[in-house]
Amino acid sequence: VPVLWDKQTETIVNNESAQIIRIFNSAFNGLTGNDDDYYPAALRAEIDAINDRVYHTVNNGVYKAGFATAQAPYEEAFAALFDTLDFLEDRLAGQRFLVGGQMTEADIRLFTTLIRFDAVYHGHFKTNLRRIADYPNLSGYVRDIYQTGAIASTVDIGQIKQHYYVSQTKVNPTQIVPLGPTLDFTRPHDRAKLG
Repeated sequence: VPVLWDKQTETIVNNESAQIIRIFNSAFNGLTGNDDDYYPAALRAEIDAINDRVYHTVNNGVYKAGFATAQAPYEEAFAALFDTLDFLEDRLAGQRFLVGGQMTEADIRLFTTLIRFDAVYHGHFKTNLRRIADYPNLSGYVRDIYQTGAIASTVDIGQIKQHYYVSQTKVNPTQIVPLGPTLDFTRPHDRAKLG
């Protein structure tokens, strides 16, 4: 669970990831000197529309499938997930990022699920129609974001697998952590040409 903690008042400021990402976008610019804007005013409507679809069918969709206790809800979540992944694959064929030529909040929110997908969600949550590696545009897109700035330093696939496979005993009662797959997010992505 993400938490934004105020050390001075020793209290939680916020624990909602969608709000925390907006806070980090601009609230600390005066302290950091960084004025990158991942939620620019001119793109907000499009970012919000992408975020809404991605949240319900991908970010939360993997959990809907993974924790389903009946076949029908599992199949509904599964179908919506892969419908959106197919939509995103097509969208990313002609543009580098989800909303045009710059990385936005929408990309960061999608990345957090895609980076875990092949290592965890594909098997652990039974979302196994295709891997992200099977989508040329989505897999290149994940590598592109991973290779941006210090983002790679925030990803530890071993820890991610350990967390999911050990802590979610209803899904994985044996707590066995799989050794695979082999993932290489440092391979060239060739997406810069998309602008």
